[in-house]
Amino acid sequence: MARNDTPDNEFDPEVERILREHFDSEASGLRSSNDPWPWLESRLEEPDPSSFFSRLLGSLNPLRGFRLSPAFAGAGVAVIAVAVAATVWAVSGDGGSEPTGGMAAIPATQAPASTSLPTEAPPAPSESRPEEQRPTAQPQSDPSPEGEGSPPESDSAATSAVPVPTPSPSPFDATPESQVPVSTPLPVTTPMPQMAIVVEREAMEEVESDSRAAQGAPVPTPAILMYSTAVPFPRATPTPQSAGSSGALGFPPPSQAPTVTGPGGSPPATTFRDYQRQPFVAASEDNVSTFSLDTDRTSYHLALNWAHSSYEVHPDSVRAEEWINAFDYGYPPPSGDRNFSISSGIFPHPLDDDKALARIAFKAPELVDDKPLNVTLVLDASGSMADGNRVDIARQAAESIRRSLGPDDRIAVVHFTDNVITGYTVTHKSPDDNRVRDSISWLQPHGSTNVQAGLNLGVRLASEVREMRPNAYNYVILMSDGVANVDATDPFAILETAYDPVARNPLRLITIGVGINNYNDPLLEVLAQHGNGWYRYLSSTTQAEATFARDNWLALSIPFADQTRAQVTWNADVVERWRIIGYENRVTSDESFTQDRKEFAEIYSGASTTVFYELELVEGWQPGPVWPLENIELRWVDPDTGDSMSQPNRSPVALAGLASDTDLDDHPMVHFGAIVALAADLYSVLPNAPEDAREDAGQGVFDGLTALLDQLRSLQGDLGALDSYTDFLFLLEYLTNGVEERLPPSTPSGYSR
Repeated sequence: MARNDTPDNEFDPEVERILREHFDSEASGLRSSNDPWPWLESRLEEPDPSSFFSRLLGSLNPLRGFRLSPAFAGAGVAVIAVAVAATVWAVSGDGGSEPTGGMAAIPATQAPASTSLPTEAPPAPSESRPEEQRPTAQPQSDPSPEGEGSPPESDSAATSAVPVPTPSPSPFDATPESQVPVSTPLPVTTPMPQMAIVVEREAMEEVESDSRAAQGAPVPTPAILMYSTAVPFPRATPTPQSAGSSGALGFPPPSQAPTVTGPGGSPPATTFRDYQRQPFVAASEDNVSTFSLDTDRTSYHLALNWAHSSYEVHPDSVRAEEWINAFDYGYPPPSGDRNFSISSGIFPHPLDDDKALARIAFKAPELVDDKPLNVTLVLDASGSMADGNRVDIARQAAESIRRSLGPDDRIAVVHFTDNVITGYTVTHKSPDDNRVRDSISWLQPHGSTNVQAGLNLGVRLASEVREMRPNAYNYVILMSDGVANVDATDPFAILETAYDPVARNPLRLITIGVGINNYNDPLLEVLAQHGNGWYRYLSSTTQAEATFARDNWLALSIPFADQTRAQVTWNADVVERWRIIGYENRVTSDESFTQDRKEFAEIYSGASTTVFYELELVEGWQPGPVWPLENIELRWVDPDTGDSMSQPNRSPVALAGLASDTDLDDHPMVHFGAIVALAADLYSVLPNAPEDAREDAGQGVFDGLTALLDQLRSLQGDLGALDSYTDFLFLLEYLTNGVEERLPPSTPSGYSR
């Protein structure tokens, strides 16, 4: 390209002056010549595609005659830069770090994730709106007129100072009949680091006892098998299926479920506690077994939900006693309403000819009690609840509890995130009160998780209503994924500030777990165990509705025995060694059996508890006048009187059962329970790391599960029509396939390393 020297196109002298000054001041050691144009023309002749900024400068050619043209170009560049920055900021959100609890998953229609709570007002409730037309709407921006929509002073004073969304119009006006004055501020707690959850197991001491022989009639064979609830879980039928085809929890049957050749890894950010398997104990050294009865079923339902979600079931999540007690074996009820029924039996071990298996079952009486209830709902509104359908499940469970209550019952609602959401707090009122309905419907994820703040307030409200209504049972129900990350995060530290010192008519803490990813199982389990309550896991809104349907919830909410524990004594002349299957965190010292402790189990109306033992008997023992089981005794606290109760059981009728030479196939219910117990016990000791499964332990687990799976399939004719059988068959097939995938190939590949 040649330079054009015609006067009409002569370059602006001012531009030439600026270029000279630039080269003189900025280019060290480089002096511009008198005529810089040859160098500039050589650069222009080089093939160089025009950049974005070149095009921008070119668009300003009409202004090149003015000295402001460089300024215009700079302004254009600045405008573009601001626009790009604004676009990036809008796409990425607020640009800050993501709050703990997975708030990135919250849809745009939900409240923003931050440590400050939303300021928009919840939707206005209608005092006359029919229940079936009441929407479960999310909080919306609908500011109320000034002076309206504020909670009453006593309700708002119930919580510590937090920015509060104000209901509009006011659904929180105090009513003299149900208003509970709350004025004491919450205790200030010091943030605590994450602590390992350790439940110390006291060493069992040798206890000498008299030998007593006993024998009696066989245990009657139950005729039904369902999940251990008052009513079976309804089925979810998204597509037409034949009767009995879907599982009891709404899962598809094995034939319709996706084939899984190997689990896809454990859910992320899940926390469990490895309690270690119970060892064999020589009866000559210690022939007494003491443990707390257990009515939890969470471990089994967690595993079933994970399997249907194609996750690997974590061995540490398996608590064998909770798998065993997830099923209803149809035990006979007691003859009266003051004691348990106790049945027992000893029969061949399904996997080892050198061992026997003993089953002991306890059944509480079915009670009819018109005593009113005081219920306090403590709802997790933290950001991690935005994952999946956790909020929907918790909201459905809370609403089902509210609907199941009668006019003489009272219910309160507490929402917590980083702290308590003051405007959503409702003190104890009638379950049909619109303030209760609307507070439940407003459950939404907001920020972090301060379980301690929520429970502190819930326990205080429950304590105050207990004083006003001393003749009612009192329940505090925590619904959460357990991911505590603000203030105390250790369950024992949380219980210290939410402690209930009252032994008679205590507060019973029920924990309801929801979610798969980012789930803390030990926190919820320990809170319930040491809070005189029980622990459940809900995987769907259908299960939530069924669990807390009126008939089921009324049975669950009538306590028969508090602080319940059992003591089993083996005949050392017949039993060489024994071990309890499961109950690792329920075993306690023999000396504690006479002590009333809150960590011992609450047993509700009609509840059944089953325990299996593995036994090594003396060689040549046959059923006769000398029985391996010497004594069973129960102790508990009466919920109404607070008196300590005892039920010794040395009756031959109660202690006798199946003989050791009885064919297990003749008792499908017993056989099913044995398969459940041994499968859970085996899988719980599976090495956690995949490479560890190449050791003999992994192969032993696989061989045992395979043998149990074959036995389970043989029960198809007797139990195949039951939903619970179908679900467990799918789970055991899934676990067995997963273990097989982790084992090394049976034959060498022939390839070098």
